Amino acid sequence: MASSSFLLLISLLLLLLPFHSDADLHKTRLRQSDLFSESHVSTTADHSTPPTVFFEVTKPIVTPKAKPCSLLVLHHDFAYTYGKPPVLADYTPPSHCSFTKFSKIVLEWKATCRGRQFDRIFGVWLGGVEILRSCTAEPRATGIVWTVQKDITRYNSLLSKNQTLAVYLGNLVDKTYTGIYNVKIHIHFYPEEEGFGGNGVYSEKLGSAYDSDSRADLILPISRNLPLNDGLWFEVQNSTDVQLKEFEIPQNVYRALLEVYVSFHENDEFWYSNLPNDYIVANNLTDTPGNGPFREVLVDLDGDIVAAVWPFTVIYTGGVNPLLWRPISGIGSFNLPSYDIELTPFLGNLLDGKGHSFGFRVTHALNVWFINANLHLWLDDNSVKTEAKLLNHIVSSPSMSQDLNFTGADGTFLTKVTRSVSSAGWVKSSFGTITTLSNQDLSYSNLMMMGNNGSSQTVNQEIHFNSSVYAKQESSHVYSSKTLKTFPLYMYSNTIDQGNGSYRSIANLTLGFNEKKTDGLGSFISSLKNVQNGQGLMVVKGNLVTSGLGSTQQDYRYYDDVQCYSRSISSSNYTILHDNVKNMCGEKQNSSESLRFRRWPIPARRASLDSNLFVNNGHV
Repeated sequence: MASSSFLLLISLLLLLLPFHSDADLHKTRLRQSDLFSESHVSTTADHSTPPTVFFEVTKPIVTPKAKPCSLLVLHHDFAYTYGKPPVLADYTPPSHCSFTKFSKIVLEWKATCRGRQFDRIFGVWLGGVEILRSCTAEPRATGIVWTVQKDITRYNSLLSKNQTLAVYLGNLVDKTYTGIYNVKIHIHFYPEEEGFGGNGVYSEKLGSAYDSDSRADLILPISRNLPLNDGLWFEVQNSTDVQLKEFEIPQNVYRALLEVYVSFHENDEFWYSNLPNDYIVANNLTDTPGNGPFREVLVDLDGDIVAAVWPFTVIYTGGVNPLLWRPISGIGSFNLPSYDIELTPFLGNLLDGKGHSFGFRVTHALNVWFINANLHLWLDDNSVKTEAKLLNHIVSSPSMSQDLNFTGADGTFLTKVTRSVSSAGWVKSSFGTITTLSNQDLSYSNLMMMGNNGSSQTVNQEIHFNSSVYAKQESSHVYSSKTLKTFPLYMYSNTIDQGNGSYRSIANLTLGFNEKKTDGLGSFISSLKNVQNGQGLMVVKGNLVTSGLGSTQQDYRYYDDVQCYSRSISSSNYTILHDNVKNMCGEKQNSSESLRFRRWPIPARRASLDSNLFVNNGHV
C-alpha cells in the first residue's frame, strides 16, 4: 500500500478542523491556518487601522462623460446567512433620472469586512436572471474593502421593469469566524451621448439583434425559482446528475442566445488537479478527489446536446495559498466569466408553441457545480409569428486519450480531449430570411506529475475554447463573430518535512486568460492577454505558522477600436511593490516587457490560509 506523507498529513490535520468547517459551505480544501493555536490568533476586529483595498485587475468600463443617475438597490450585512433564504429587495426603474434612455448601465458591488472569514461564493439575480457571480475577499483583523464594477447594459430590458433583486451569500459567523460582510449594491445609469455606444450598420434593416451594442428584448431566467434556502443556481452533484428547467418562448423571436454561469466547489473546486481513479485505487487513497482532471459543462435542449462549456480555471480568494491574493485577487474571482451560446439555429424547434427544457450536466463531475443561465431573446415587433427551421446539427463525441504511467505514489498522467459542435438554421421574419451558422471547437491538454512519494504535484494544463457565429441573407453578409480563448494553467505544490515537528509548504502557479475577437471575416475587434504568476511559502511548526510569504505579479493588456489599456503590477503580503498603468494606443507593443507564461522548475496541492496569518506572533 502506497501512501504519501503529504496525504497522511492532510488526514491528520482535518481532525483539527472546527466543527463548522468550510466543507459545510461547499468547500473541502485544507485550511492550513487552522493549525494556529486560538490563543495566538485574534479574531477581534481592529478599527484603528484603515482597511486594506483588495481588487481584481481588469480594464475600466468605458462610460460617457456625463454624470450617471445612480440607484442604491441594496444595503445589507451578511452575517450568519448560510442555509437561509437569499436577501431580497424590490427593484424599481429609476424615476429620479432626467433621462429615460441609457447608453451604459453599470452594477457596482462594494463590501467591507473585518475579523476572520473564509471566501464565500455569491450570486446576484434580478427577476431570476443572474447578473453577477463572484467570490468574497478574505478579511483581516484591520479590515478590507473591495469594489466590483460590471457592465450590465445587456440586461437593459430587464432593468426597465419592476423586479425582485435576490442576493445569496452563504456566510457563517461564530466565535472563530467573525467576519460580517457589509454590502452596498448600486446601479449607475448613463444617458445617451452622441457618438457613444453601438449603432450597428444593420440595426435599421435587421433589428437590434445584430447591433454592435446588442440588447435583447426579453431575458428569461433559466434558474431555480424562489423561495429557496440557497442560491438560485442549480447544483450538479455528480457525472450522472442532470438539472432541468422548463421554459417557453414567444412566437415572434428571431434570435436566441443562452448565457451560462458556472462555478465549481467542494471536491471539484480544483478539478484540474484531481487524480485519476486508477492511481487512487492503486495507492489505497481515501477522501481524495478523483475522476481525473477533465471537466466539461454540457447544455442539453430537450435531451440533446446543443453546446459545451469548457470553463476557465477560476481560483477563489482562499485557493492554493490565500497570501497570493492579498490584495490582488485571482483572474475572474471577483467577476466570474459567463459563456454565450448561439441558439438561433434551434428556433425551428422552439417556435412550436410548446414547452421545452434545458438540461445542465458536467462530464466526470464530483460534487458540486453551481450552474444557471439566462436566455436572451430578440423579438420581431412587426410580426406575430416568425418561421424557422434547423438545417443541421452535428455534435462530435469527445475524443479523449489518457496515458497513465506511475509506480507507487510517483508518476505522470497525460490527458488530451477534443470536441466540436456545429449547427445551422434559418429564421424568416419581417427582416427577411437569415441563415445562422454556429460552431464550437474545443481542445484540452493536462500533464500531471506526482513526485517525492506523492508529496509534490505539478499540473500543466491548457484549454482552447473557440467559437464562431455567422449570419447571412441570400447574397449578403449580415453578422459574424469569432472568439478564440486560451486558458493556460501551471501549478506546483510540495510539502517538505523539516524535522522537529515542522514542515514547509510551497505553492507556485501561473494562470492565464487570453481572448481574441474578430468579425469572423478576419477584421480585428479586440484582444486580451492576462497572466498572473504567484509564489507562496509557509513554514509550520506544531500549531503555529512561523513564517509565510505570498507574492504575485500580473500583466494585463487589452485593446480594441476605442480602448487601449495595460497594467503591470506586483505585490507581496498585502504590499504593492510595483504598479504601472498606461494607454497603449499608438504605441508599439513590446512582448518582452510582459510577463511570460512561466514554467516553474518545481510543482499545487490544495492549501489555503485563514484570514489571520501570524508570523512569530505578528501579522503577515
